[in-house]
Amino acid sequence: MFIIGECINGMSLKIASAISQRDKKIIQKYALDQVSCGADALDLNCGPASPKPLVDMAWLVETVQEVTEKPLCLDSSNPKVIEEGLKASQNKTIINSTTADPEKLDILVALAKQYKSKLIGIAINAKGIPQNIDQRVELAATIVAYCQQNKFPVEDLYLDPIVLPINVAQAQMKDILSAIFEFKSISQPSPKTIIGLSNISQGSSVRSLINRTFLTMAVANGLDSAILNSKDKALMDTLITAELILNKNIFCDSYLEAYRKK
Repeated sequence: MFIIGECINGMSLKIASAISQRDKKIIQKYALDQVSCGADALDLNCGPASPKPLVDMAWLVETVQEVTEKPLCLDSSNPKVIEEGLKASQNKTIINSTTADPEKLDILVALAKQYKSKLIGIAINAKGIPQNIDQRVELAATIVAYCQQNKFPVEDLYLDPIVLPINVAQAQMKDILSAIFEFKSISQPSPKTIIGLSNISQGSSVRSLINRTFLTMAVANGLDSAILNSKDKALMDTLITAELILNKNIFCDSYLEAYRKK
């Protein structure tokens, strides 16, 4: 599985403070800690309170790529912020994210092509969050069709079914898992699938348990990638074990250690 570390996010008071004070050491430590725990890429988000998000995103990119060559997932709802990150990046990039709305697709697919970036498409549009699997698949298919029509390689597209907090949307969990499976049949070659894992446990007092249980079920439904906290050892051990059971890794008694040495 392709793991994107979630921890460099301005929603965190510590990260927001480091961004505003231009404290490279804190940002770089978070980057290296996540990579050492198994992150294959790093999500960068200035946070909604950033007064200068364009400048802050470029600074985050430059700061992180001083210490790692891992791909950078540029996370913003503002395409101009994402473009500033793309301009500053020397690493490979992932755009996080486009909705199924034509105006967003027009801008972000063009940017992904221009900068040879991968792209996350989320199953949502201006009408709001989908309420069932049919709506999720329809929105995902809209994104795939647009990419095909505009010659963006579908194999560089990640589809996100939108994971909601279980404490307010428990009835949707089965549909979200089923959508992960169904997304793979939208086209050939298939798009990849991704989730923002921590969303499911927002507001819960047992976040790690909910996260790792849902992740196991998502992996069994064909999940390719997740934005998560790679520093959560129990979560990462569960993921490694789930992939072992699905015959994606070779068994040995020290399989956890062997996986981490890869």
